[in-house]
Amino acid sequence: MDERLRPRDLAFLAAESPRTPMHNATLEIFEPGESGFDYAALVELIADRIAFVPRYRQRLQTVPGRLATPVWVDDTDFELSYHVRRSALPAPGDHGRLRELVARIVSRPLDRSRPLWEIYFIEGLAQGRVAVLTKSHQILVDGRETVDIGQVLLDTEPDRPELGHDEWRPQNRPDALSLAIGALTDSIERPATVVNTVQANTQALLRTANATRQRVGDLTGALAGRKPVASSPLNRRLSQQRRFLSIHTELDDYKRIRRVHGGTINDVILATITGGLRGWLMTRTESMAGLKSVKAIVPMSVIDDELEPTSLGSQVTGHLVHLPISEPSPVVRLHQVSYSFRAHKETGRGVGAERLAGVSGFAPTTFHALGSRVAAAEQRRGFHLSVTNVPGPQFPLYSGGAKMIETYPVHPLLPDHALSIGVTSYNGGVFYGITADRDALADVDTLGACILEALDELKESASDTRKRAPRGRKKAATPKEPKR
Repeated sequence: MDERLRPRDLAFLAAESPRTPMHNATLEIFEPGESGFDYAALVELIADRIAFVPRYRQRLQTVPGRLATPVWVDDTDFELSYHVRRSALPAPGDHGRLRELVARIVSRPLDRSRPLWEIYFIEGLAQGRVAVLTKSHQILVDGRETVDIGQVLLDTEPDRPELGHDEWRPQNRPDALSLAIGALTDSIERPATVVNTVQANTQALLRTANATRQRVGDLTGALAGRKPVASSPLNRRLSQQRRFLSIHTELDDYKRIRRVHGGTINDVILATITGGLRGWLMTRTESMAGLKSVKAIVPMSVIDDELEPTSLGSQVTGHLVHLPISEPSPVVRLHQVSYSFRAHKETGRGVGAERLAGVSGFAPTTFHALGSRVAAAEQRRGFHLSVTNVPGPQFPLYSGGAKMIETYPVHPLLPDHALSIGVTSYNGGVFYGITADRDALADVDTLGACILEALDELKESASDTRKRAPRGRKKAATPKEPKR
């Protein structure tokens, strides 16, 4: 029996629109060296590994008359070369041009008539480097049945093992009668199928009605000369285009700040983002409408019997944290962020960074996908921003023999959320991937500069250990005056 789309995935599918494509992406930059890593090598590697993610060769099939929710079926016209694409940057191939290309690619929704993923091999980077951009729909990567394809394309050694192509043959596409009979059978054997179907059809009707009301409201506002009301610079009606910003920092800086002031690496990263948001907002003529903090949803990995399990050994839940943008002191901001996470740590459910980093394969790509799913499901909590920080392995990884030197998450934007931030630590680096709406945040580069300035502030505060002591420890002793 073909597997039906689950209710949560139906909700994600229903929320998608041309303004809010619901796919995750990851940008990885490689140093090919002498490995010969090129487009043909990437295609061969994917053909060798795609058997580990069978959902990547399936597509959604609707049921006639909407008698039941769609099912996953093998794509009888599956063509690997359609999904693995080749692109190149114009000279000199700097990060600015790469970010523009990434922004254009992630702005385009995936084709629902095909398996919901794409991979781009990008040539022409400076210093002979290449980039790989993976793009997978949220309903494709659930961490339970399917992990992100990026997790199976990386190895711990330059010499990749040959796993051998599988002898995959697609099953015949079910006809309309078979789908209808299967829907009726499921309705009898699984009463929940009827409930899910009714919910899906209702959501579709509501989505159409809401879209109509939105168009009428926009037209009325335009005729009256009024702009759409926005609660903050971070919450605006979205366009169909995106901006992408990447920031590379060093993990040792965060470790040094943590040693002096206490807390965790995650606390330091969130305090850095808080300081960056504060500095960025101060460069704007608008304010946060009197808000003293930015409400951020931060997906956290936990062990909880009440949550849906994943194949990665833990569940992911959303933690709501108030980022204190009104606080001028970087150290106080860090302490306030640390305090907000104390209750989460004291539950004993939290999964440590070392354990996450030790998950087999390059799990951050899958954890980022799970994080964006959590953020989408938590919209009712009314937050301004989603921030997902995932620790990765602190040793080099390879794809097709090429060494990965940088990795940046590219998160989707939720409806009326103009900014999303993903962070991955890997091999001594901390990599920020910032997705922004092209119209709402034309100054996203300024935000990036402010994040770097906020990190510098924290580094300076940790440079004089005589005056500052870690939280929970005794104050550093003041050197005694030498005897004459």
